[in-house]
Amino acid sequence: MEKRKSRLMGQILVYLFLGVLTIFTLYPILYVVLGSFKENQELVLGGTSMLPETFQISNYIEAWRLADFGRYTFNSVFLSTMVTAGVVAISSMAGYCFARREFPGKNLLYSLMIAFMFINIGSISLRPLFELAVKLKMNRSMWSVILICIGTNQVTNIFLVRGYMATVPRELDEAAAIDGCSFFQIYYKIILPVLKPVLATVALLSFRSAWNEFIMPQVFTMSNPKMRPLTVGVVALKTMGDGAAAWNIMFAGSAMSIVPIVIVYLFTSRYFMSGLTVGAVKG
Repeated sequence: MEKRKSRLMGQILVYLFLGVLTIFTLYPILYVVLGSFKENQELVLGGTSMLPETFQISNYIEAWRLADFGRYTFNSVFLSTMVTAGVVAISSMAGYCFARREFPGKNLLYSLMIAFMFINIGSISLRPLFELAVKLKMNRSMWSVILICIGTNQVTNIFLVRGYMATVPRELDEAAAIDGCSFFQIYYKIILPVLKPVLATVALLSFRSAWNEFIMPQVFTMSNPKMRPLTVGVVALKTMGDGAAAWNIMFAGSAMSIVPIVIVYLFTSRYFMSGLTVGAVKG
């Protein structure tokens, strides 16, 4: 009887914790989505209800027109797609080499990479990166942002891929080598299809990170507004009101910018949890 009560109490505490966590996760999203249908005055003055008094569909029309959503969405999709492709290619090859290839200094190099995984200097590195891009005459191109995004946070992805590789039997490599495959042929013919779950995880995390990137694209696109991604364009909507911050227009733009990342998650959710769990635990 006591065990049943303690088990029931434990379940209640778990569900209570998950419920509170869910509220803190969903509340900001619901606030933005419902706020995107409100008038700006209603948002500024606040109110007792999250539901709008009248649903203003015109907010979305204004956000699409003022933020040049067509161009900015293309810029964000291009940025996120290129970053995701680069991250998946590099992390898969690096993880494969660290798991299967022997070379001098391998353990030392991997240990240093793991050590630096916990160091994040954030926006402090923005100025030297921008100055480097200026010297290379890449500061007016989206490719500078793409290359920097590919280079950051790679250690975590390599760690996941290398950990997942520990679950792949070495007999696959040996059988392919007997059939005459080179080291690189084994990678893209045998290993790459097997890595699909963890690569889906890496792709989703990379796409989300690139899609939500704000400070660096804002700095690199100051001299060329046509290169702005959607995040920078949406924040700029706040200053497009008549003397007041247009929160309703910015909320509408933010709500629309959520849709692509949700679609990407729906396509990759099948592999996301399995790849993240196995890649993080094994290795």
